[in-house]
Amino acid sequence: MSRSLDIWTRFTLGSRMVSGDTPQPLPEVLAFYARGIEDERLSREEGLLERHRTQELLLRYLPPAPAVVLDVGGGTGHYACWLAARGSEVHLVDPVPLHLEQTRARAEKTGIPIASIRLGDASRLECSSDQVDAVLLLGPLYHLPERNDRLEALREAWRVLHADGLLLAPVISRFASALDGLRSHFFADPRYAPTVWQDLTDGQHRGHPDGS
Repeated sequence: MSRSLDIWTRFTLGSRMVSGDTPQPLPEVLAFYARGIEDERLSREEGLLERHRTQELLLRYLPPAPAVVLDVGGGTGHYACWLAARGSEVHLVDPVPLHLEQTRARAEKTGIPIASIRLGDASRLECSSDQVDAVLLLGPLYHLPERNDRLEALREAWRVLHADGLLLAPVISRFASALDGLRSHFFADPRYAPTVWQDLTDGQHRGHPDGS
């Protein structure tokens, strides 16, 4: 049995049923990403800095290929395909069905195979314990506003990692909206200031349905 097939088998056999009280991304988060705009975000000018800086950090800290990487909340596969092209065995999990379709399309277009592309969320990973070399949580934590839900996602990430595995997760400063508003003149919209004040008060960003 090949190594890739063995990992896939363990991912499948290690699956667990998701109970009704399992914390998942908020409905408004899923609705926002179902609009299909995430696929272009990291390709636009304002997203290129984030993408290239993230790639730089991944190269600095991730174990060398052929590492087994679980990309949780991997979106439309930008980083998954990039890592797979560099020789890693990448398994992508995301709660948005459209993102999975776009990841498969990207993999097919580029000819870069992704080991598995699965529907799921960070709080209940369909993977047996002690299976992967690295877990990427590049989005899930700041989409879970409740502290207990974030801790559950972190526990799941540690569970599936090897004892010497690596977890990579970004944080967003509560000052981010204020700085972005000043730079991009978002305060001209009267709806923006209350969002910023909430960010500064409790660190929770509650934007509007249009993405502002």
